[in-house]
Amino acid sequence: MLEQVILVDQNDSPLGVAEKMLAHQQGLLHRAFSIFILNSQGQLLLQKRAIAKYHSGGLWTNSCCSHPRPDESIITAATRRLQEEMGFTCQLKEIFSFTYHSQLDRGLIEHEYDHVLLGKFNGEPTLNPLEAEAWKWIDIDNLKHELDAYPEIYTFWLKACFDKFFDYLSINPR
Repeated sequence: MLEQVILVDQNDSPLGVAEKMLAHQQGLLHRAFSIFILNSQGQLLLQKRAIAKYHSGGLWTNSCCSHPRPDESIITAATRRLQEEMGFTCQLKEIFSFTYHSQLDRGLIEHEYDHVLLGKFNGEPTLNPLEAEAWKWIDIDNLKHELDAYPEIYTFWLKACFDKFFDYLSINPR
């Protein structure tokens, strides 16, 4: 069965569903999530997307990201995908959401209402090689510098939400 995404309006109200690739080919606004995992030292877990991914392959990004299935909550979907991609689960909480639109490689368009989630984990992930080819812990300040110095090695959505994530961390204890 083809994977479906939830089409939404600018207020995240569901409008229906569409096949995932069609939504990315036509730039249809759909629901998504991005997970940021911190360890006890306040470092962020990044993954390098598998080169064979349908877009943005080989780029570094946040800990995990995907789309909820129809009739699946954001937290349930995020927990499922974190296990599928990174081989672990942890408690997640939503910290903010934002909308973005970007032309990607392979002629695809990312237009997402993205729910940003935060979790804590200490350990080593067990990568699903179909999803991610590498991982690393990085200090938040170092990532801020790298996003400015080497933007081409990071996904668009990580760059699009990082300042808001950084601001969230500056007013909320890690």
